[in-house]
Amino acid sequence: MVTLILIIIGIIVFTVLMVMLIDKFLPQKMKPVISIVLGLLSILFAYLIYQSITGPIRFAEVKEERFGKVITTLKDIKLAQEAHKSVRGKYANDFKSLISFVDGAEYTITTQKDSSFMRFNKAFGIDMPVDTVIIDTLGTRAVRDSLFKKDTRYKQMMNVPGVPGKTFEMKAAIIDKGGYKAPVYEVKVAKSDLLADQPKDLVSKENAQVSVEEVNGTHITVGSLSQVSTSGNWPAVYDRKSDN
Repeated sequence: MVTLILIIIGIIVFTVLMVMLIDKFLPQKMKPVISIVLGLLSILFAYLIYQSITGPIRFAEVKEERFGKVITTLKDIKLAQEAHKSVRGKYANDFKSLISFVDGAEYTITTQKDSSFMRFNKAFGIDMPVDTVIIDTLGTRAVRDSLFKKDTRYKQMMNVPGVPGKTFEMKAAIIDKGGYKAPVYEVKVAKSDLLADQPKDLVSKENAQVSVEEVNGTHITVGSLSQVSTSGNWPAVYDRKSDN
């Protein structure tokens, strides 16, 4: 904003000086031509100033709309992956298997309750209570119905919203964390792919974002291949928008 103010002041000073010089040194017959040129330059400068003010505003609006749609889809993928891990013990490595899982897999619905029984303890020579947990299977429920009900949007969750022909990058792996083999996954898309039609300087600035209120880095991501995490790298504002 400070730079913009200085530019405006500079243009005003330049215009005033040019008018004074024209009025003092140029022949009378040249003044109309120069005035027209200056007028055209003034219009050009005004347009450039307008663009410098409104350009970032329009960019922010486009960015937030596109990021919001992508994040909504990433949340669907996260739900499907968490269900996959719950049932299969690991994450899906590709969308074909993940969608097939949502289509046909079922949750086992169980209930559990604490109980106890008496067991003879040889060391003490008496019956002693032993605590246990009784697990009963109540039935099953389709993963599809549990996550998406009758909505079939999950069949297209590999596609990046607003970018025809572009699909999310997704990988799954098993990593070692202190001797524990932990399943992990990561899904991402480059922000530059979502903003390919936007000004390059603003896209570069967006890729360099470091703020708790912005999507940091060059990609919008959920999960991680290096950490045991299923979180996304977007700020909470996008979660509040999707909840409304």
